[in-house]
Amino acid sequence: MRMKKFSKAVVPLSMTLALSALLVGCSTTPTAAPITQVKSVGQSAAAMHHAGVAKIKVGLVTDTGGLNDHSFNHLADVGLLAAEKKWGIIGGVVQSQSAASYVPNLTAFAAKGYNLVIAVGYLMQDAVAQVAKQYPHTKFMIIDDQVPGPNIVSALFDTQECGYLVGAMAEMMNHEKGIKGINGRNTLGVIGGQDIPPVESYIAGFEAGAHHVDPKAKILLNWAQSFSDPATGEELANQQISQGADIIFPVAGGTGNGVISAAAQKGIFAIGVDANQNYLAPKTVMTSALKAVDVATETVIEQAATGKFKAGTQFFDLANHGVGYAPAISAVPGAIVKKVEALVPLIEKGKIKIPSMLSSH
Repeated sequence: MRMKKFSKAVVPLSMTLALSALLVGCSTTPTAAPITQVKSVGQSAAAMHHAGVAKIKVGLVTDTGGLNDHSFNHLADVGLLAAEKKWGIIGGVVQSQSAASYVPNLTAFAAKGYNLVIAVGYLMQDAVAQVAKQYPHTKFMIIDDQVPGPNIVSALFDTQECGYLVGAMAEMMNHEKGIKGINGRNTLGVIGGQDIPPVESYIAGFEAGAHHVDPKAKILLNWAQSFSDPATGEELANQQISQGADIIFPVAGGTGNGVISAAAQKGIFAIGVDANQNYLAPKTVMTSALKAVDVATETVIEQAATGKFKAGTQFFDLANHGVGYAPAISAVPGAIVKKVEALVPLIEKGKIKIPSMLSSH
């Protein structure tokens, strides 16, 4: 029996993440945010005449990180845009200003007759469960958690797999001599947004990959308690740098932007997450652990548009290109890249077992 998973796979895709902000209970129902970005893309001749394709309406609700998070929410929107261009669907986006707005934002789309409503993030699980029950004839998708229901698709990613690969690459780099930014102290840093399963699986994989290379590697771990606080990310990164970290892996949405900034300022390396974040600091972000949120979003929209939507859980991993890692920068020796590449088939074939939870849990 397959256990509940929260991440996994290797593909050089361009992506972006921002994990959900904490969902808090609320005795009152706030007003839904306006559907500020409604896009209607004219159907191409191919889409218009494609047999069995319906011109459906799809609503996307972001978490509090918003579309400009360079990560998770952005990737979901990329998937929506791709589906609009391919299938000629009508797409709408609402950016949540607080966790308390998840229910009204999801409800707004369902009440307006949208065929598929997508919730971006693990911590929107309660909101999806509530609204999907109230609108049984509306299809729903949630990213990064399993929510049961006859009208809900749950998309899960085995990110412990890509975490393992970038962790192995980082520790191999720590054993190289003569690379500017590598200090020889055999210390890596990790900064998580919140201690929730989709974040933990990345980190558990990263630690396992690093310790596969060297069991004595020191790994610092701090929690920012936010996915939208670059200042805290920068502060925690500077603390880890002062303790010897020369490569830092933030799994923290927009908070991670501050980590990358600190790494660039101090001349060390960082590893991006969810999307290829090299463009944020081309000489600093040595690679990125990728989560194909855009691919998953487009896939489920296509299923809804072609009558193939089926409630339940869909898993995305290395084998089906649901997770991966971005091409390494030139500072990473080619020999290291080849060693990391050699790990991929071993993971896909199950010859390397990777934990999805931290050993301390």
